[in-house]
Amino acid sequence: MSRGKEFEIAREIEVEGSPAELWDALTTGTGGWLRPMAYEPREGGAAPSGGTVTRWDPPHRLTARVEDPDRVAGQTFDQLDHTIEPRDGGRRSWLRYVRSGVFVDDWEARYDGVARHTDFHLHTLRQYMAYFAGRPVAYSALNGPAASTAPDSFVMLARALGLPDDASEGARVRVDAPVEELDAVIDFRSPYFIGLRTDDALHRFFGRNRSGAPVGVCVHDFGPHADAKRTELAWQDWLDHLYG
Repeated sequence: MSRGKEFEIAREIEVEGSPAELWDALTTGTGGWLRPMAYEPREGGAAPSGGTVTRWDPPHRLTARVEDPDRVAGQTFDQLDHTIEPRDGGRRSWLRYVRSGVFVDDWEARYDGVARHTDFHLHTLRQYMAYFAGRPVAYSALNGPAASTAPDSFVMLARALGLPDDASEGARVRVDAPVEELDAVIDFRSPYFIGLRTDDALHRFFGRNRSGAPVGVCVHDFGPHADAKRTELAWQDWLDHLYG
C-alpha cells in the first residue's frame, strides 16, 4: 500500500446556541445532524469508528483520532478537531472544525469528496442547532439499489420528489415523500446534495452516484411519533421502485 499524502480540511462557522449546547450536539446529539455516534467522555476514551479521544475539554475542545487503516477506507489515519468559542454573549457559538489525515490513493478525488461532505454536514449542523437542538431524534439511513449509480440518478431522484429543476435554496415545496407529503423548505441544493427541512425533520439526499456509488438518503425525524424503522423501510421501497 502507498504511504499516502496528508490532507487537511478546515472550516469555521457560527451556529445558534451556547457552547454547551453545541458541545452536546457534537458529542451526544450527533444523530440529529450526522449519524448516531458515541464518545467516552475522557481523554484516552473510545471515539467513533474505533478511534480514541485525544482532547476532552468541554465545552471548548474535542479531538479524536482513528489510526487503524481498516477502520477508515482509503486512509491510514483520520483526525477530527473541534474548537468552540462563545459569541453574542453566549447565545451563539463559533466552531472551528478541522479534519486531517492521510489518503493512501486517488488523493484529489478523495479530498474533493470529503470537502463537499464536510460542507453539507456542517450546514446540517447549523440547521439542527437553529431549529431542533436538544430534541429527541429518530435517525434513518439507507442507500439506493445498484441501478442508482447511473450518471442521471440524482436528477431522477429530485424529479421524483417533485422538485422543480429551477427550485433553489429557500424555496418552499410540496414533496412527494413515501411516508407522507412534506411541506418543506429546500435548505440546501447542489449537484451532489439536497437538504429539505420541515417543522419536524431534516431530510438529506446524497448524489454519490457522481462518484460511482448508490444515492443515499438519511432522515433526522424529531416528530412526536417518529419511527426510524418505518421511515427506513418506506424510503427503501421508494428508492427500489424509482430505480427498478
